[in-house]
Amino acid sequence: MSARIPAIVIGGSGYVAGELLRLLAAHPGFELAGVLSDSKPGERVASAFPHLASAYADTRFQSQPQIEAILAESPSTAMLSAAPHGVAAPLIDRLLDAAERAGKHPRVVDISADFRYRSAEAYQAVYRHEHGAPRRLAEFTCALPEHLESLPTRHVAHPGCFASAILLASVPLLKLGLTGPTLYVSGITGSTGSGRKPVEGTHHPLRHSDVYSYSALAHRHIPEVIACARAASGVEADFSFVPSSGPFARGIHVTVQGALRTSLDSARVIAALRDFYARAPFVKVLDEPPRVKNVVASNYAHLSAATNGRTVAVLCVVDNLTKGAAGGALQWLNRMYSLPETAGLELPAPGWT
Repeated sequence: MSARIPAIVIGGSGYVAGELLRLLAAHPGFELAGVLSDSKPGERVASAFPHLASAYADTRFQSQPQIEAILAESPSTAMLSAAPHGVAAPLIDRLLDAAERAGKHPRVVDISADFRYRSAEAYQAVYRHEHGAPRRLAEFTCALPEHLESLPTRHVAHPGCFASAILLASVPLLKLGLTGPTLYVSGITGSTGSGRKPVEGTHHPLRHSDVYSYSALAHRHIPEVIACARAASGVEADFSFVPSSGPFARGIHVTVQGALRTSLDSARVIAALRDFYARAPFVKVLDEPPRVKNVVASNYAHLSAATNGRTVAVLCVVDNLTKGAAGGALQWLNRMYSLPETAGLELPAPGWT
């Protein structure tokens, strides 16, 4: 890979943006061309992310006009958007407009929820505000790389972190017909899933040594899980989801349960999962229950399963910032630019985090 592809990170000062920058620093196929932050233009990237100082000692955040100028120079810049829900759509729309006026055609992976829905009405029903770029919705596909062989659109909307874990665990059950369409999900997420801005739910004295649920049976990402599961499996599933906040910074542990259509032991379900993901380089199916620490800061997902002959439980762990966001987005970008899907993403988890 002698000539690396220029990449731009949008919404560049949050946790997911920091993870994108960390992964891009060592990527063999992409090279950071710019990082957009409306709140910090001109400031050093290392001031927001001191742990990245060795990679970006002199790199500075840029304004929208500066990013537009970069887009106008390259025939096909890769764009990774970590801007928040509601902000991402109009910002991506403006940047694509500017690039297209210059005769350039960048490709986008958006990590917000703004392009995960097929219609503006479906988005508005969940987020309670109008969509910022409804004409662009048809240009995006929302799916995990493991569940879509070919991409029918130019751009991608990456599913959320909880959604990624739930889909990895549930799509095989549905597509293989191992269970009925009714699934029950419980999940625990680390504090970085709430974003960089301090809120009560991520305040350390309240979260330390504690676990508590929130948005039980009313989590806003379940409609996208239903839509992605339908597209990947052909089944209209019903998910009852109870999310919880855990006392750790990174990682997600999800348990998906359903009634088996026929009696199966744990070994046969694990074998079915292993066969289903045989060509998925970042999904490892284990004989033993997966542990969050074994995937944190990596792009790997670990799965396992247990049954009692009537009910199956599929267990899945991912890192919310990597496989559930930045790493999954780069995995998509690798495919979009015909690079090896694993490029820049094969480092194992550090362990003992």
